[in-house]
Amino acid sequence: MSDKVQMAQHEQPIEKRGKRKSCMRHCAKFWWIYLLAFIAIVVLAVCLIIFVAIPKIAQSKLDHAELTVDGIIVTKTEEDKFNMAINSTIRSKGGVKAKIAPFAAVMYLEDIESHIPFVHLDFPETESVKIQTVNTTQEVTIPDMDAFTTFNTWLLGNETLRVTVEGKTHVKVNGISRKYGVTFKKTMELTGLNHFKGLAVTSNRVNITHDDNGDNFFGWVDVPNPSVFTIEIGNASFHTYYNSMRANISTAPVVRAMSSEPSCDTGIVDFQLGGRDVFNNGEDLAYFGNALSASNLTVPIELATAFERDVGLTFEC
Repeated sequence: MSDKVQMAQHEQPIEKRGKRKSCMRHCAKFWWIYLLAFIAIVVLAVCLIIFVAIPKIAQSKLDHAELTVDGIIVTKTEEDKFNMAINSTIRSKGGVKAKIAPFAAVMYLEDIESHIPFVHLDFPETESVKIQTVNTTQEVTIPDMDAFTTFNTWLLGNETLRVTVEGKTHVKVNGISRKYGVTFKKTMELTGLNHFKGLAVTSNRVNITHDDNGDNFFGWVDVPNPSVFTIEIGNASFHTYYNSMRANISTAPVVRAMSSEPSCDTGIVDFQLGGRDVFNNGEDLAYFGNALSASNLTVPIELATAFERDVGLTFEC
C-alpha cells in the first residue's frame, strides 16, 4: 500500500457581471438625476429659442424687409408745422407670422453725420406678410428748424438723397405671449428736384413801369417734379439775375442782349433765378425760402413775344 497522497487542483472561473445589467441597475438607482438633467436641457433649449433665437430671427426679418415710399404729401404748411401723409409699402419674405406694434419714428438725412431728425412720425401696427401697405397721415411739428431747412435744401439741390427712417418697436410672434424689442431702420434713396432741372417760364408779360418790388416782368413757372414729394409751398418769389446782376426787363444789359446774337434770332435770354421768399396764407415759410435761396438755377426765357405784344418793341440782329 502506498503512502502517497494524490492531490488534484480544480479551478472554476468566476462569472463576469454583464455590462447591460450593470447599466440598468445604475439607471434604476440614479434615474432621477438623468430626468433632472433632461428637463434642464429642455428648459435651456426653450429659453435659448425664446430669448435668443426668436429675437434674432425677428430682427433679421425686419432688417431684410424692403421699405418703398410711394408718395409723400405735405399740406397745410405753416411757420412751424404742416400735415404729412406718407404712402409706403413694406415687402418681406414672410414665413414667420407676427405683428409689429405701432411706434414713433424719426426721419433724418443719412449722409449728414449728425443724423438730427427733421421729422417725427407715428407708424401704425403692421403684419409680417409678403406685401404690407402702410399709410399714415398726421400733423407734424417741426422738431429742428435748421435740420428741416437742410433737408429741403438737399431735396431741392440734389438728383438723389438718402433718408433714413428709424424707431424702436416690439414684435409679437403668433403663439408666443412675449413681445420682443426690435429696431426698425430703413435707409431709402429718394429722387430729388435736381435744381428744378427742366423748369420753364410761360405766359410771359412785360410792363413798361415796374411795381413796388422793382419788377416789370411776370410769368408762370412750370416746375418739374420727378420726386415722390407733393408739397404745398404757397407763393414763391424769385430774384432775377442776368450775368450775376439783379435785373429787370428795362435794364440796359437785358435790352442789349435782346439786340445781340443769339438772342436777336431766338428771342431767348438766359436768366438766373434765386429764391427770395415763400409765403403761404400770410405766413413766412423760411424753411422753404432759405432752401430756394441756397440754389440758383439758369432758365432760358423767351422775351421777344412779350416785348412786341406788351410794349411794341422788336429786335433785329
